[in-house]
Amino acid sequence: MSTLSPIARQELAALLRGRREALRPAQVGLPERVGPSRTPGLRREEVATLAGVSVDYLTRLEQARDVRPSVQVTEALAAALRLDDDQRTYLFTLAGHRVPAATTRPSVPEGLARLVTDLDPLPAMIVNHRLDILAWNGIMSALLLDLDEQSDGRLNVLRRCFLDDRFRDFYQDRDEVVRGAVLDLRAAWADHADDRELARLIDELESGSVEFAGYWRSREVSVRARGDKPMLHPVVGPVTVSFDVLNPLDDPDLRLIVYRAADDRSQTALDELSRTRPRHLRAL
Repeated sequence: MSTLSPIARQELAALLRGRREALRPAQVGLPERVGPSRTPGLRREEVATLAGVSVDYLTRLEQARDVRPSVQVTEALAAALRLDDDQRTYLFTLAGHRVPAATTRPSVPEGLARLVTDLDPLPAMIVNHRLDILAWNGIMSALLLDLDEQSDGRLNVLRRCFLDDRFRDFYQDRDEVVRGAVLDLRAAWADHADDRELARLIDELESGSVEFAGYWRSREVSVRARGDKPMLHPVVGPVTVSFDVLNPLDDPDLRLIVYRAADDRSQTALDELSRTRPRHLRAL
């Protein structure tokens, strides 16, 4: 992670100190102090607790030490200090981050969701620009190692590739597959610079995977509408799928991804998976 300039560190420190000293405990839901206090406004301990950081970390920020808060920490500090929109924007700028804006997870139109079901036994799923997996059919769940088991709204292609150990040896041409996904994400990032959830996802992946961080720092961009993915499935063995990516006209941020067997052996493997799963649709 790159460091901040001395001027940015000084301004960041001044903003954090000034806002902390200007707030009264009651403004953040804390009881007012009884009697005189040597500390104007909030104590560092109080702000650190509200933001979920250590007192030592907050002290280093307020002393303009060589520290750069992550997107999540910057957002937490903005919330803890009750910053308004202008102050929040200034804080993110000083911390060297794009300013995130609130985003919502798009719903999948009923007709498009039904199409995913109708495509079974072809594996199909719908993702958004962050590569969140929003809907899928039974054969896609079986192929991608039981998508149905995760229902917390955090299903994401890149989280599975880089943070789920089951996928370490899943793709036989791993470099080509996962690198392509990262390059696709960078293209989306350029078009959605104010997407708060996307910024959090990137920060999570950079922190959790040296492999992802290396691909991300390359700053390469590529969007593939079709291609092949050779897999080594733990149940049916080697299977290679050819994929196509389609965009609905009414929401270009959604993508319908359809897999087809690339050869006879792969078709046999998909047929075996299909027999073990009922036809169904799952949408988050």
